[in-house]
Amino acid sequence: MNLSDEIKKLKEKLTFICSKLNIEDKNKRLEELTSISMQEDFWKDINNANKVMEELNSLKKEIEICDDLKERLNNSYDLLDIVDEDEIVNEIKNIKREIEKLEIETLFDGEFDNNNAYIEIHSGAGGTESNDWADMLYRMYTRYLINNNLKYEIIDIQPGEEVGIKGVFLHITGIRAFGKLKGETGVHRLVRISPFDAGKRRHTSFASVLVTPEISKNINIDIKDTDVKIDVYRSSGAGGQSVNTTDSAVRITHIPTGIVVTVQNERSQLKNKEKAFEILKSKLYALEQEKFDEKLRMLKGDVMDVNFGSATRSYIMCPYTLVKDNITGCETPNVNKVLDGNIEMFIDAYLRMNKIDGNK
Repeated sequence: MNLSDEIKKLKEKLTFICSKLNIEDKNKRLEELTSISMQEDFWKDINNANKVMEELNSLKKEIEICDDLKERLNNSYDLLDIVDEDEIVNEIKNIKREIEKLEIETLFDGEFDNNNAYIEIHSGAGGTESNDWADMLYRMYTRYLINNNLKYEIIDIQPGEEVGIKGVFLHITGIRAFGKLKGETGVHRLVRISPFDAGKRRHTSFASVLVTPEISKNINIDIKDTDVKIDVYRSSGAGGQSVNTTDSAVRITHIPTGIVVTVQNERSQLKNKEKAFEILKSKLYALEQEKFDEKLRMLKGDVMDVNFGSATRSYIMCPYTLVKDNITGCETPNVNKVLDGNIEMFIDAYLRMNKIDGNK
């Protein structure tokens, strides 16, 4: 294929992607949000204003990317007979990579892909080893969130006895938070030479990750008083001035399903209780949706059975280095890069696999 045909093919692909992304509708929405942001009382409601600006900036970025790629393709075509061919070839390669990245945006078409999300990480059996592994996953995800403009709030965290964490529960906010993270649900396995073993033996550790969408507060979920057990206790913390000396932490157990929600990030017991019920409603709603796979629907099922069964993803640091996702087949030898939060390849692979399979 000559360069002219290649540019034509990329133009057609870009036009299709922009159509799938509803760029025309997004331009209209951008105009609407821009008008809203110019109103005198816009910043009176800070929370709403921040949401509007977040959506506005996201739309603007997406539209600008499409417009820029169209312009670059047109320029490349116009310059075919003027500049050096190698220069055009390199530009086409760059444009092709950026179009492939933009294509990922068309895959966020699940019912809850645009929602905020909750991430739970729980260490498996094994004490110190598994607690340290859960902490490593916690670090990996928070680095990914920071690098991708997603904000997080710690709802609950349970420190390990010696090192690491037994579990952590995060609230994630930002554009397509659930859509980006939904494929992370499962059992994650680590194989390494243990830093806690004087004999420098190889250890295998497990931890579970569960990602659920945040559902609207207005959903109609009937929770009977007789179906829940509510416990209050003193919040755990780092100590010092930040320690909470009141019984403000709340744990709600939904008896019929076995779902447990713990919230301790607020000093007010009432606020923690309200947040816990909000999270419980989201989880119960998620359970009712047949669109979720077995691990997401059965919160007490395989995903929470963190042992030597099959893992969703393996992180091997010894005797060789490899991270392999057993659901998508995606893999890389660069374990340290992945543990530093570079998990986009696994996220993209999951989205593409679901598109092919027709699972949303």
